Amino acid sequence: MDIEKFKRLPILGILRGIDLESIEPLVETSVSAGLKAIEITMNTRGAATLIAKAVTLAGKRLTVGAGTVLSVKSLEIAMDAGATFIVTPVFVEDVMKYCVKNKMPVFPGALTPQEIYNAWNAGATMVKVFPSGFFGPKYFKEIKEPFNDIELLACGGVTPENMKEYFSSGASAVAFGEGVFRRERLAVKDFKSIAADIKKYIDSFEHE
Repeated sequence: MDIEKFKRLPILGILRGIDLESIEPLVETSVSAGLKAIEITMNTRGAATLIAKAVTLAGKRLTVGAGTVLSVKSLEIAMDAGATFIVTPVFVEDVMKYCVKNKMPVFPGALTPQEIYNAWNAGATMVKVFPSGFFGPKYFKEIKEPFNDIELLACGGVTPENMKEYFSSGASAVAFGEGVFRRERLAVKDFKSIAADIKKYIDSFEHE
C-alpha cells in the first residue's frame, strides 16, 4: 500500500464472508465506483484464495489488504496471497512487530486512550478506532486533543451522512463494511446498489 496515495482518498471497504463467485464483480464494482482500497478479512472462508484473486483482478486499480489478522501465521498467509496492508481488530504485538520490521502498513484496532497510544507508539500506520459507532465523532475530537499527532481510522458506524463529522473531528480515514456489502445484496447479485452506496461515501468526501 502506498499510504500517501491512500490518504488522498482515505476510505476503506471491508469484505467479510464473501465467496469466490462474488470476488470478481465486487472488485469491478469497487473500481468502477471509485474506491481505491479494500480489505478481505482472514476469518472469511478461503480468505487467501480470495485475496490472491482480488489482487490479480485489481492490478494497480485497487489496493488489496487483509483484515482480522490475529496471528503471525495468518499474517504470513495474507502476505503470501498478495495483501499489501494489514488490519487487526485489536493490538496484536507479534503481528505489529512483524509489520513494522518488514515495512508493511498496519492498522491495529484500539479503543481506549491507552490502547490508542500504545498502538501508535508501536508503529501503527494509523490506529483503527473500533467500534467507532458506539462513541461517535465527538470521541475522536476528545482523543485528538492530547494525541494530535496520532492518525486515526474510524471503523464501525460510519455513514456517508456522518463521515464529514468524523473527518472534521480528527479521523484521518474511515472504513465501511456490511452496511454496503450486504449479504442479501450479494445473494441476488445486486452490485448496482453496492456501487451506488460506495459512490455516496466518495462523493461525501470529495465535497467535504
